[in-house]
Amino acid sequence: MFLFRRNGSRVTVDEAHGRTSGDQPDAVLLDVREKPEWTAGHAPAAVHVPLTELVAGNTLPTEAEDRPLIVICRSGHRSQRAAKLLTERGAQAVDVEGGMNAWAAAGHPVVDERGNSGRTA
Repeated sequence: MFLFRRNGSRVTVDEAHGRTSGDQPDAVLLDVREKPEWTAGHAPAAVHVPLTELVAGNTLPTEAEDRPLIVICRSGHRSQRAAKLLTERGAQAVDVEGGMNAWAAAGHPVVDERGNSGRTA
């Protein structure tokens, strides 16, 4: 199954949640916000790699290597840049329209670094 639309590089928060949650997710939710934003609140199943690290050439964490990636940030701007960069490096990557702001507004879970209820920052 081809994970992403051939004619678009963005997915909705509901599509992102559906593809990255549950027992057998078919993609990794990659959060590219900076550490303070991540610490305040993120999606429970997300993997964290700040955009600044990707731009600097850092590699992906093991759990995100060779997997389809759904990239998220606060509002959708940094994630677009990260998805483009990752695609140029050969990854299958799309970004989430509206970012974590839209994720939280849609009622999807947000946790802090301890796993408690978090907030988007």
